[in-house]
Amino acid sequence: MSVQERKERERAGRERLIVATARELAEQQGWDAVTTRRLAERIEYSQPVLYSHFRGKREIIGAVALEGAAELAAAVRTATAAADGPRARVAALARAYLDYAEHNPAVYDAIFLLDGGLPYAQEDTPAPLKDAFAALLEPLAEVTGEGVHPGLYTETFWAALHGLATLTRNGRLPREFAEQRVQLLVDRLAVLPPNT
Repeated sequence: MSVQERKERERAGRERLIVATARELAEQQGWDAVTTRRLAERIEYSQPVLYSHFRGKREIIGAVALEGAAELAAAVRTATAAADGPRARVAALARAYLDYAEHNPAVYDAIFLLDGGLPYAQEDTPAPLKDAFAALLEPLAEVTGEGVHPGLYTETFWAALHGLATLTRNGRLPREFAEQRVQLLVDRLAVLPPNT
């Protein structure tokens, strides 16, 4: 291994450590607790080292969001692959999405609520964000219904899931009815073509 390759590997390792530490701190204490000073103390590097990887907290949030989007896409695909039939895949998608949001609240916030400096729904949207949307679109395209654009349908279904996730987490919706909400969403929005 050349000196340059070793340096690049060390740099990538530091970057992963910064992102993992920021994520851990955010999950434990919230994003307000994530500062470059605290991160530097936790990972035992100086603040200038942090700034050599990220220009600030906003970029760190963006890095956590990209990592989280990849995880969310994988969770949705794993859940939908195990389901039998279009409606079952949509229900599995909804449960996987809501489960990810519940168990990773700080990462979920980084993806969908905080400013990580990432463009969404644009030509230059980063691949992990596009892939997370694609993971939702794939099973939802099966139940979109005639004359409805699959992308718009996916956005609408996703918005409903996002609302359920955030309202439940904030105590606005009682958790004990979570499964009934998922079933209602699937029953009302998942339109199967005739003979399916």
